[in-house]
Amino acid sequence: MALGYVRPAGPQDAGEIARIQLTTWRVAYRRLLPRQVLDSLDVTWLTERWQESIESPPTPRHRVLVAVEQAAASYLVGFAAAGPADDQALAPDETPDTLGPDVAAVTDLLVEPRWGRRGHGSRLLAATIDLWREDLFGTGIAWAYDADAATRKFLGSAGWEPDGASRALDVDDLLIPQLRLHVSLADAPL
Repeated sequence: MALGYVRPAGPQDAGEIARIQLTTWRVAYRRLLPRQVLDSLDVTWLTERWQESIESPPTPRHRVLVAVEQAAASYLVGFAAAGPADDQALAPDETPDTLGPDVAAVTDLLVEPRWGRRGHGSRLLAATIDLWREDLFGTGIAWAYDADAATRKFLGSAGWEPDGASRALDVDDLLIPQLRLHVSLADAPL
């Protein structure tokens, strides 16, 4: 188990979060997403989006957390972004009131592959759930690519299960199936 911790992201972290996202997508999703899409991702544009998410979240319950590896030096190695479930959390046949006000959603949870399997993802998920409990959410949800066995296994090991919702993302004229997982925060591991 690695020595590490989770903390709220600061504006100075936006560039590293963008780098981690880009690196992780290009490694973990290279067989899932079209190469031209992965190659066209721009770290400057991603940095600006993360800067905005950190400095001007839509609500106080929207948060970005970072995982830090502690060694001879400290490194940002992963991040999580989460908040109240919004339209992006919906399946195609759902309406905005389907999920209810006590549902929170993970929008991103990534650990750079070279730092994987060292507990960082679990720490990020646990910290996210702790914040959801403080905010009095009752349920957490997250979308996972159908072909992303690692994410589904990771969430499944923490008590998350498919809730029956599915959708397909149109990525450069390629439909990529996703399924939604959920967990009751009363039942989630502490």
